[in-house]
Amino acid sequence: MTRAAATDRVLVTGAAGFIGYHVCSALVKRGTNVLGIDNLNPYYEVSLKLDRIAQLTPSDNFRFVKLDIGDQAEIERLFAEYKPSRVVHLAAQAGVRHSIDNPGLYVNSNIVGFLHILEACRHGGIAHLVYASSSSVYGANTRMPFSVHQNVDHPVSLYAASKKANELMAHSYSHLYRLPTTGLRFFSVYGPWGRPDMAIFKFTRDILAGRPIDVYNHGRMRRDFTFVDDIVEGVVRVMDHIARPSDRWSSDCPDPSTSAAPYRLYNIGNNQSVELLHFIGVLERCLGRTATKNLLPPQPGDVPATFADVDDLTLDTGFEPSTPIEVGVARFVAWYRDYYGVSG
Repeated sequence: MTRAAATDRVLVTGAAGFIGYHVCSALVKRGTNVLGIDNLNPYYEVSLKLDRIAQLTPSDNFRFVKLDIGDQAEIERLFAEYKPSRVVHLAAQAGVRHSIDNPGLYVNSNIVGFLHILEACRHGGIAHLVYASSSSVYGANTRMPFSVHQNVDHPVSLYAASKKANELMAHSYSHLYRLPTTGLRFFSVYGPWGRPDMAIFKFTRDILAGRPIDVYNHGRMRRDFTFVDDIVEGVVRVMDHIARPSDRWSSDCPDPSTSAAPYRLYNIGNNQSVELLHFIGVLERCLGRTATKNLLPPQPGDVPATFADVDDLTLDTGFEPSTPIEVGVARFVAWYRDYYGVSG
């Protein structure tokens, strides 16, 4: 393992986003110099993104630049000026369902934008690129728990396809240019400062307002809900653990998660699968309210279950998720009530 020095310059894309904000906060607290970029797009309320950045800007070792990763010339200029040593790439157009109606947004941001980051890392001599993939890449797979050693060739949304494309693009750069890259497949991240389009956020808002909540797949879907603090610990551990070629990789029986190039893939989740109705029950207890539930069929693009095998991440970095959903949901509810001034 090569631990990043406090004097390292780390570029975090998507810094105003949910996970990006928390990653920046953790790096700033350990003394790392961080440059955060974000285009502040209006996919959800920009005020929430600005408030996240406002939590970071008082720190002397944090700087924010409004920038779209789709602007290749500006990305190249920024890399030349800032000279980051490592990059944590979290900027992307999020949302499985949104990708069904707006596919072009996902190609422009998640694929073209990622190409710009790869090119800048290639020419900038970056020591390690860590980037966000997603549990959605498992698509039509049903063998649980999901393992990075499985093939993921059947995405069920364009969002998932764009994340799978990122993994393939990263490998080509690791192979051709020896750029160390590590992809992280996030599993159902939740917690304070979360996105308003996320289930826990929408459920909390509607329950407190006395409105019914829409529960798809009749609440029987299962998710590997992962608290954001655990995710951030994993991201930082991975950033410090630079991807290297595997001496066990074989072209006769290729492992999708490793390579003869400096390339790795990891699942990053809570390592347990929880039924949605149970998760809602925990939320109801934390809110002190009972939800009226509209039980609905599955939506297009939904998968019935997710469950992360994180053994490789634990073995290589010591990552161990430690936040039970009862604790994580309570922390989210406390933040939500404080941020939106909701009592009772």
